[in-house]
Amino acid sequence: MNYCSDSEMRGVSLLRNPWFNKCSTFSEEERDRYGLRGLLPPRVSSVQEQISRLEEVIASQPTALGKYLILDGIHSSDEIAFFRLVIKNIEEYMPLIYTPTVGEACQKFSHIFRYARGLYVSINDRGRVRELIKNVPTHNVEMIVVTDGQRILGLGDLGINGMGIPIGKLALYTACAGINPQHVLPVTLDVGTNNENYLNDPLYLGLQQKRVDGEEYYALVQEFIEATRERWPNVVIQFEDFQNTHAFELLERWQDKIPCFNDDIQGTASVSVTGLYSAMRVKGEKLSEQRVLFLGAGSAATGIAHLIADAMAEEGLPREEALKRIALVDSKGMVSSRRSDTLAANKLPFAHDLPLAGNLLEAVKVFKPTAIIGVSAQPKTFTKEVIEEMSALNERPIIFALSNPTSKAECTAAEAYQWSEGRAIFASGSPFAPVSCGGKTFVPRQGNNSYVFPGIGLGCVIAQPTMIPTGVFLTAAKRLAELVSQSDLDNGSMYPPLSQVRELSAEIAAAVAAYLYNKGLAQAERPTDILAAVKATMWSPEDPHFVCGE
Repeated sequence: MNYCSDSEMRGVSLLRNPWFNKCSTFSEEERDRYGLRGLLPPRVSSVQEQISRLEEVIASQPTALGKYLILDGIHSSDEIAFFRLVIKNIEEYMPLIYTPTVGEACQKFSHIFRYARGLYVSINDRGRVRELIKNVPTHNVEMIVVTDGQRILGLGDLGINGMGIPIGKLALYTACAGINPQHVLPVTLDVGTNNENYLNDPLYLGLQQKRVDGEEYYALVQEFIEATRERWPNVVIQFEDFQNTHAFELLERWQDKIPCFNDDIQGTASVSVTGLYSAMRVKGEKLSEQRVLFLGAGSAATGIAHLIADAMAEEGLPREEALKRIALVDSKGMVSSRRSDTLAANKLPFAHDLPLAGNLLEAVKVFKPTAIIGVSAQPKTFTKEVIEEMSALNERPIIFALSNPTSKAECTAAEAYQWSEGRAIFASGSPFAPVSCGGKTFVPRQGNNSYVFPGIGLGCVIAQPTMIPTGVFLTAAKRLAELVSQSDLDNGSMYPPLSQVRELSAEIAAAVAAYLYNKGLAQAERPTDILAAVKATMWSPEDPHFVCGE
């Protein structure tokens, strides 16, 4: 494989470049050709030997964070080996490179920082963001994940430490959907932090000042978007872990102008609706017949709620009626038009004329839902009393505890099954082990966004849309639900095995691309066979097609 011309990179420079370094697997001919003779141990390793060696090192680490750090080091020194490892061990390593381990890694980011990756744009860079964009060595960026670090998972304002999220997310775009790792860019916008711990931490790597907000904030975001679009006109931008007000405002400002989406709002909605579609197959009912109660009323909750209303409307229920079948519980109780406090704009469509209920249990008794969905980041809030009440109301209560990391889960899988006497239809945002209850073993699966966002991103890369409408996320949800097998449902799994994620992503990408072509939103030429074109596009570490200096 002639992947690097003689004139471009040789010797130590090649070994220090993670895109091209093959470490001990460089062949005898490559060692002579690229000036590597003597710079590596003399024996050439096979790929399998290299992977086995790395797996052994990872397994030797006693903590999840220790394993994360080893994987991060491999990612920063040998991308081919990193993605071989992750793709081979996707179910085992995904929780290490993303949720839940990435939460701890972000909290400690400034203290464990070793390798620079991605782009950092601070509020002090206003007026010269284009200069920063020019410093990025990648000539063809297809996918950007950008955060401002203000609402990282359920952990709050982590400032620049939130960079672990875009890095991890883009690793999943490659591992799960085959987006070329040379064509992605993680970005953090540093506008300060209101986290006192970081403001007083001498090792914190970000600006040690209070957050900038208002039009100065939005002007920086605008400058960043315009600069990236100038250099990479077809780039897809994913907003990640922005505080609710900014998340909705940025979507409102940009979703009709450029190909962008917010995974916390729209990706979470898509994978959650997938779980509900699967639950309908178990119950033999229609989604439009359900009553859904959310614990949490932020961007994730209202994003899911709106997509549920869209799905109900697609089944023939008027959308206004669909909205009435959805209710929210926030920190003050059930969202109701009878409340005296001022409600945030995103809550208003769900502020129905409902009796006041001060907590979740009261809300369940009043609203009588068929499903409860937790996106509150408040652990242990799906109590025994709540699940028993849901079980009294429903033969098959739907219990989705979607908050992550695991420490923030509203309940565990074991609690959901045991307190419902094995009748719960359960999904979670964090991984849980199989549960034995009533003589049956349930295999709960994580309703993780990684089922859908890689395929959505790949479909957009293929089609090059002018914008990404809401229908994309409902399309992805329906296609993924169709791919859940009956045996999965019989085992209590609302999602397919993550080991199939590359195949699932290809199917979702093809469905998304077809939707965009059919709606006249795609700029790329339509392939004769979209699924075949998607599969041909997907990058694999076994066939990297890297060219030095690309």
